[in-house]
Amino acid sequence: MNGVWTTAEIGGTPPDTTGQGSGNNIHPDLKSYMGTTPLYFDIPDEIGAGSTIIVEISYVELLPYEFGNVDFYHPNNYQLIQSGFVDLQELVFNRVSPRAINSVSLMSSHNIDTLTVNQYDAYLVGRTFESNAAEDYHVQYSLDLNDLGLFGFSTLIPNDQLPDTYGGFFTFIAEPDPGTTTDVLQKVFTLIIDRSGSMAGTKIVQARDAASFIVENLNDGDKFNIVDFSSSVTSFRSDHVDFNPTTKSQALNYISNIIAGGGTNIAGAFDTAIPQFSTANDSTANIIIFFTEGQATVGITGTQDIVNHVNQLVTQYESNVMIFTFGIGTHVNEQLLTLLASQHSGLAVFLGNDELFSVITSFYLKIRNPVLLNTQISFSPQNIRQVFPDPLPNLYKGQQMIVSGRYTEPVPVTVTLSGDAFGQAIEYNYNLVPADSAVESYRFLTKVWAKAKIEYLLIQYYTQDPGSPEEETIKQQIIDLSIGYGVLSPFTDFTEPTFIDEEMLANEEITPRSIELLGNYPNPFNPVTRIRLQLNQPVHELILIKIYKTLGQLVRVHAIQPIGTGIFEVVWGGRLQDGGMAPSGIYVYLVEIGDVIKAGKMTLLR
Repeated sequence: MNGVWTTAEIGGTPPDTTGQGSGNNIHPDLKSYMGTTPLYFDIPDEIGAGSTIIVEISYVELLPYEFGNVDFYHPNNYQLIQSGFVDLQELVFNRVSPRAINSVSLMSSHNIDTLTVNQYDAYLVGRTFESNAAEDYHVQYSLDLNDLGLFGFSTLIPNDQLPDTYGGFFTFIAEPDPGTTTDVLQKVFTLIIDRSGSMAGTKIVQARDAASFIVENLNDGDKFNIVDFSSSVTSFRSDHVDFNPTTKSQALNYISNIIAGGGTNIAGAFDTAIPQFSTANDSTANIIIFFTEGQATVGITGTQDIVNHVNQLVTQYESNVMIFTFGIGTHVNEQLLTLLASQHSGLAVFLGNDELFSVITSFYLKIRNPVLLNTQISFSPQNIRQVFPDPLPNLYKGQQMIVSGRYTEPVPVTVTLSGDAFGQAIEYNYNLVPADSAVESYRFLTKVWAKAKIEYLLIQYYTQDPGSPEEETIKQQIIDLSIGYGVLSPFTDFTEPTFIDEEMLANEEITPRSIELLGNYPNPFNPVTRIRLQLNQPVHELILIKIYKTLGQLVRVHAIQPIGTGIFEVVWGGRLQDGGMAPSGIYVYLVEIGDVIKAGKMTLLR
């Protein structure tokens, strides 16, 4: 005001959402647009007619990243509250990166006025005149895939400016290059393709396209085969063959001739596929990628009967095989695919009718060359503390690992990331030099660290007895962190987690909210439960659902890329990451959407 900035503060109590001077009359479209937890701030000084008000919002956002591409979305769809033309819409996007930038593009239909890309910075200006504000901005920039490693950011903030006395903050983004430490791991692949009648139309086209993509992107030294089934079962070869130009061409021709029709003999497909792994050994990664649309109608049809049959085949042929299952459409046997994947160290993914190609290709590029599994971290000297996430997730090629922590003395540190890639020991070493003073541009690191610690504490919270002093102590820690560092939590976002019961599920009487965790059903459960989430507004980013054991061990991570609005769910079959059966007890699940964390707990009864 008059050249002096006024700073608004976020408190720990709900704001007045009745609207200033409105007599509690809020336009329903504005209330719907703002969502259920808007932030209201008073402007204390009188504003003169004809004045210009500039409001600056500073925030931290971790952008979605995959295989070098980073996506940035900015809200700009105001159709719900404004129908007329806007004289000028302008987006100024200035990106400075420690990693080389190859390109930047404006993916939305707004006009580009200026676009420049240097090695480590990009500048884009989009201007649209006399048009409706009816489309969000979407900018995508591409980072150099040869410029991999560990990029660290740190700041040492004086203790009198912090709610605690832990000292400095650091965050590093790690994307190791698998080729720098180990040879590419050889793999044995079998693609099992459902060609039953229910796959007719676009589904079989996408299945053929996805299978062709995988064949075209195998590594030298890999072995592979293709099994396709309806009522009967056929295969490309009687055994796995070496990947080379000749077998590649022959396999692509075989795939192009797969036509849908007939019943669904799932057990028969595994009768053909699993014995072919009997000649494989522990020095290779043995992988089945199985996609299907329907229920078993031929041969063994019972869910548990098929699971038992597959387990017997694996034992009989001593094949250490991982099974990744992909269910297509609304009629798939989710329990069957979940059990097959979880009991054989794989993942189960459920897709819409038009998602197969995009999801399969992205998935394959990740597992093609795993970087670190069973990840561990250590520091030398050991002046690093409060490191999160804890435990660390697995790391696949094309993905990044974000680690945050605190340090007491700004001395050089060696960071060691270790683990394995399908049984081979892997280790990466990096040097990190923490800042010895406050770096104002890195003050956002405080929020990144606080969000990671809140996630860790929420797991501890939901493992305590309800109403116990331990539970209340942890809850207070979360509230203190949330208010002290300005990060929303389930206890400070004014929307406590809501759970549904059987009657509520049957009647679908769910209170509309922008984003609401609906809990899991059934709860308690055995062997399968569904974790449900309702979106009443589009979300332009991945939603992560993380399931933890009571000791904080990460059991499973599910990712949802929501399209539109509605109820979304993931299915957990009660299996641990290694495929073993999860014991009875309480499990915690966290749902992450941007900077917001929601949480719940569920009980597995064997």
